Amino acid sequence: MEPGIIIYIMSRRSSFVDVDLSILSEKYDVLINTYNWANKKLVPLNMARQLFFLLRHSFSVKTILISSGGYWSLLPAIIGRIFRIPVMIILNGSECASFPSINYGNLRSPLLRSICRISYKYCTTLLPVSESLVKTKNTYYLKGQAVFQGYQHFFPSVKTDYRVIFNGIDHEYWKTGGETSKEKNSFISVFSPSQYILKGGDLIVAAAAKFPDCTFYMAGLSQPAGIPDVPSNIHFLGHLKPHELREYYSRCRFHFQLSIFEGFGCTLCEAMLCQCVPIGSGVNIIPEIIGNTGFILSERDVALLEKLIANAIASTDLEECGEKARQQIIANYSIENRKNQLFSLIAQNVK
Repeated sequence: MEPGIIIYIMSRRSSFVDVDLSILSEKYDVLINTYNWANKKLVPLNMARQLFFLLRHSFSVKTILISSGGYWSLLPAIIGRIFRIPVMIILNGSECASFPSINYGNLRSPLLRSICRISYKYCTTLLPVSESLVKTKNTYYLKGQAVFQGYQHFFPSVKTDYRVIFNGIDHEYWKTGGETSKEKNSFISVFSPSQYILKGGDLIVAAAAKFPDCTFYMAGLSQPAGIPDVPSNIHFLGHLKPHELREYYSRCRFHFQLSIFEGFGCTLCEAMLCQCVPIGSGVNIIPEIIGNTGFILSERDVALLEKLIANAIASTDLEECGEKARQQIIANYSIENRKNQLFSLIAQNVK
């Protein structure tokens, strides 16, 4: 191990956080700092505990990495500036967005918006997982209207250096099982109950009735309340463990990523590694990830989605598209690429 400590701060555990922790622990001693930031009543106590933690380790720490901007990023950015400790904030998505109509985006809240602005201003480097988190024009969500998002749109005065480092996806884990074959005309999408509208669950349900010979799987949630008349060809799978999700990716021919806003799209990459043909919305980095391996929905419109599904199931080169999808992710979004860039950046900024 190199001397010193890297502090990794997060609000919650996730698959991309686990990847980063695995990468960093190969070369550095990693000290994790996390509390229950979801409970707003605990924020003052958490900040007091975090301040003590940071002061305690301020003389031995090499770098501070923070996953996402929020309450947990404010003090580290300020303490880092005072003690000349490099502080890097990884931008994943919601901390660069505001969609009040669907209750999405940390920047909807005036308090959180101010905290993110200060954090982004005083940190050393911002690490968005895609260029679209810097600034992007969304013409998918509202027909005929452009919706601007990204931290530079909301905080034009923030001039902090940034560097785009894509997420890394484990292509050795996410692959089809040798004995698994693709079900004809099968589709899978993955999102939590709170992401039902954000990820296009309502579009899929509306379109599914027109394709009775197709099967639609929704992983991550049970049937949401308020939509009792769900077509019989839709199956809600609830929460799946990674190996269970991999099995469904391996079985399904297509994967939906119909997000209104998507910082990166880890599930999209996982599904493509399992040779699912991607069908994605034309937002953020999704078209770049898909490339020429799948289909893009240009507007959030059920009729357009129905046409896209019809074109997809009529395609005659789906096996080839699935293989190309896997190679697309391996070539551009590997863990090795992320590792090399993170290690290089840390070495450049070490105090």
